[in-house]
Amino acid sequence: MEWQQLEYFQALAKHQNFTKAADELALTQSALSRSIAKLEEELGVPLFDRKVRGVTLNQYGEILLPYVNRVIQEINQAKQEIRDLDNPYQGTISLAFIHTLGSSFVPDLISVFREKYPGIQFQLTQDSTRKIMNLLEAGEIDLGLCSPNEQMKNKYIESVVAIDEPLYLIVPKEHRFAARTKIELQEVADEPFVSYKHESGIREVIERLCQEAGFKPNVTFEGVGDETIAGFVAANFGVALIPYIPGLDMEKISILTVTKPVCKRVIQMVWRNDRYMSPAVVQFKRFLKQSHGIIK
Repeated sequence: MEWQQLEYFQALAKHQNFTKAADELALTQSALSRSIAKLEEELGVPLFDRKVRGVTLNQYGEILLPYVNRVIQEINQAKQEIRDLDNPYQGTISLAFIHTLGSSFVPDLISVFREKYPGIQFQLTQDSTRKIMNLLEAGEIDLGLCSPNEQMKNKYIESVVAIDEPLYLIVPKEHRFAARTKIELQEVADEPFVSYKHESGIREVIERLCQEAGFKPNVTFEGVGDETIAGFVAANFGVALIPYIPGLDMEKISILTVTKPVCKRVIQMVWRNDRYMSPAVVQFKRFLKQSHGIIK
């Protein structure tokens, strides 16, 4: 069994199509077909069911695939460790973060970091907390910045507080509370709410705060990004709890500090403790600790 055969098998299992897999591998379809046939001959069983428009893994292929994935991941990790030893100030960090950090926090953080370590690159993914945790569990990212969640209880996942920031109530400019600077959350119990979608971790935080204030929010619109939420509040769709957004247009909304309950959200940095952590990732964690004083 040759190394290339494993890579070819993995690619075909992913695409389930000889043409697409061959294009990714820069091979001819006939060369890919011969390699897969040779692997099947060596194992003594077929690995794919051939169909008119492609292939699908059969029961034997389904057994083999996770082992192949682990072998390839381990070898790639070994290659990365060897490269890192050659130059600890080079490398790539795969970082995933929730949508609400994309407007300023993550761009500003990376910009300052790269001034100090220009040889370190980033592969960035912006997604929901749930999808970030799925990427982390699959070993597809080094670090995640997301809301606290049940998946963090996995023994292979470590997390620490990266951000602890207040949430503010925003209301349309013509709202009866628009002239105020402070408010108790229960005062807007009967108001329509603009809120984040359920896959966003901040939605759980907001619902918990409303419950603490004695009500369940009447959500009339669900969005993803902070700017979208603020835009619909400005258009009189309701009120909202959001983190502070630099550069927020204050012409159509007012922002109020919530005095009761204390409204804030926590963002965790997460990583797997059973995977190799490159010097570049270690440098980034250390930088975040020095710049925010909160990462262990």
